[in-house]
Amino acid sequence: MTVEEYNQAVNLYADGVFRFVLKNIKDQEKARDIVQDSFEKLWMHKRTVDSAKIKSYLFSTAYHRTIDVIRKDQRQKRYDDLQLPDEGHNQQYSDIGEVLNQAIRLLPEDQRSVLMLRDYEGYSYKEISELTALNESQVKVYIYRARVFLKNYIGKLDVLV
Repeated sequence: MTVEEYNQAVNLYADGVFRFVLKNIKDQEKARDIVQDSFEKLWMHKRTVDSAKIKSYLFSTAYHRTIDVIRKDQRQKRYDDLQLPDEGHNQQYSDIGEVLNQAIRLLPEDQRSVLMLRDYEGYSYKEISELTALNESQVKVYIYRARVFLKNYIGKLDVLV
């Protein structure tokens, strides 16, 4: 990889990596640090990284670094241990985005990450499995469980409207 390719990668992918990390950890300073670490790692391995796989390398690096930060900051929550009210989310809201973001924050980190990669960044199941070092079946299961949780949490759509 040349310096020009690296600079182009910064211009093309920095915002996307930042959005992905920020959506997972909700802390701008930590997200900036993770993005910086990812690009630093790319620069250090510039001779070995294929220019066609720069985006994948950056998202994979950012994903693993995000997981490390989350594990350091708090203990993992298990999906089965999560206590939800039986009635779901029944307060009146005019902003579905606020309710959705609140529900996403309650997801376990693995489910949240694969859901973000799939639904927000548009990666395929195969690409997500490569980025996260999970097999494709695990990715599908995590996404399914996350979507079921979101559906149950949000409840009926007429509550939101």
